[in-house]
Amino acid sequence: MKSKNDRRTVLMTAGAVAAAAVVGAAAAQSTDIRGAVTFEGGALIPKGRLLIYLEDTAGQDKAQRRPAGTHIESDGGSKAIEFALSQPAGATASPTLQIVARLERADGWLLARGSAQLKAASPVRVTLNTVMY
Repeated sequence: MKSKNDRRTVLMTAGAVAAAAVVGAAAAQSTDIRGAVTFEGGALIPKGRLLIYLEDTAGQDKAQRRPAGTHIESDGGSKAIEFALSQPAGATASPTLQIVARLERADGWLLARGSAQLKAASPVRVTLNTVMY
């Protein structure tokens, strides 16, 4: 009888180790949101500061509408600029969550803006459109 208990214990231990490995691999997956920003018509992205952030359009509080973001300097010579954002804890793809990109001059003047819906596990493509004043 002792050999049955030992075999059962070994199998349970092996199962627990396998389950821990699967959970560890899932936890190690990146929560980064990756994508690229392009300019309308495939033109070069003008020189300026590119602000990229998440925005929840359903949120009433402006502090909650922009939970994460990054900025990249555009030298005016690229047709596409790749980016990565860290997804905030607890944020999931929803119909109201968007990636917003704003291109501003050094003095803060808005040159172009674009947005795209956030989709789970797929790269995001944002096209900047010239802002008309």
